[in-house]
Amino acid sequence: MSTTRPLAIAKIGEMDQGGGAAAVASGLMRGYRSLGHQVWQFVGRKRGDDPSVIPLADDERPAARATGYAAAQRLLRRCAARHPDRGFGLASRSLRLVTHPSALIGKLRGLEDFDFPGTHHLLERLDRSPDVVHAHNLHGGFFDLRALASLTAQVPTILTLHDMWVMTGHCAHALGCDRWQRGCGACPDLTLDPAIHRDATAANWQRKQQVFSASRLHIATPSRWLREQVDRSMLAPLVQDVRVIANGVDTAVFRPGDRAAARVSLGLPLDRQIVLLTAGSRGSMWKDDRTLHGTMRRLVTTRGADALLFVAVGRESAARISGAPVRSDAFVHDAACMARYYQAADLYLHAARADTFPLAILEAMACGTPVIATEVGGIAEQIVAASVAAVRARAIGHATGVLVDAGAEADMATAADALLADAETGAQMGANGVRRVRACFSLGRQVEAYLSWYRELLAAAS
Repeated sequence: MSTTRPLAIAKIGEMDQGGGAAAVASGLMRGYRSLGHQVWQFVGRKRGDDPSVIPLADDERPAARATGYAAAQRLLRRCAARHPDRGFGLASRSLRLVTHPSALIGKLRGLEDFDFPGTHHLLERLDRSPDVVHAHNLHGGFFDLRALASLTAQVPTILTLHDMWVMTGHCAHALGCDRWQRGCGACPDLTLDPAIHRDATAANWQRKQQVFSASRLHIATPSRWLREQVDRSMLAPLVQDVRVIANGVDTAVFRPGDRAAARVSLGLPLDRQIVLLTAGSRGSMWKDDRTLHGTMRRLVTTRGADALLFVAVGRESAARISGAPVRSDAFVHDAACMARYYQAADLYLHAARADTFPLAILEAMACGTPVIATEVGGIAEQIVAASVAAVRARAIGHATGVLVDAGAEADMATAADALLADAETGAQMGANGVRRVRACFSLGRQVEAYLSWYRELLAAAS
């Protein structure tokens, strides 16, 4: 089999549009297509109109089709994807629990829901067999993890991890707990996303271990930090191999631009310093709004409310602070529009309780915006950090931002004040960020790394 011909690639993910894992998957799709490869994507919730994006119904058995359940769920899930926070997602989940007693009983017992029969026949919906399957996050109530055994037996399969969920008894990030390394149970926090009602974490962990024991799975992580978590987990002896492939951004879209023009296009003032707040998923518990609020209050005190404007994109909760000048904008799906926000800002603040390798930081750096971020997860692998003393001494070298400890609002505010007080140093830091992203974190590099791996797998299978 030739491994230089165009490939047929089937991707799997929760959504086709959005932030985080969805943005990574959609970026790879665009990159593959630009090189002539054929790509499909199976999703739990479809937002766009791309015909090669195929929604996975949670139940397509004959009874589900005959009763209208399958059609109703397709409509509810599409509405939930296109109109978040309007109740369609709750309606979809409620309909499932009412019509699937086993799912309701499992939920009440704290078991994670894997009962999605449509997963087992997804390859049958394609007009040809794919060369490889590439999955992203598989939680979110759309995929039967048990299907991995048969899927990986048919087609070489890579799973890119964007969090820790496959290694734990329920949570996407463990926040310092190490029970996932030895089987979970006695969970210290059942409310961590994805939350469960009762402590069945040991049973959930064991089910995942059984799935991966029966599968032939290749694992990718975007950061060395997440790779280290895999090495400590039950996955380590069970998967075929593990590789670190960093997330990448499209530097043709996320690039430096005229600050004044960007502000005019977004209706932002020209006479204030603009601080862009943590971009990300709506209502995410992994973002640290408390630290953001504390930082904002301190900056208003030191620099004055009339000199600043904080802009929160897709993070309405981060904007709820009295006494601070804040503009809250809805989540932006258009990459070119999001790039203008970074181009318009003097500074980007990224406060997180947990994070893996956030695209927002790479996007800000690619646009020439200096970054101050909490040092959690893989963020330290993205930013070349300068100390506040170095910023004040204008001796930042190749630094692209400043790192502070999680929850350290005073340090974040001090660093932000120092950068806002010195536009020249901020510009130098921004230019360093542009060079670093283009050298290390471009979408093209990410696309080629995965394509090279696909070809290796096909050559090994031939």
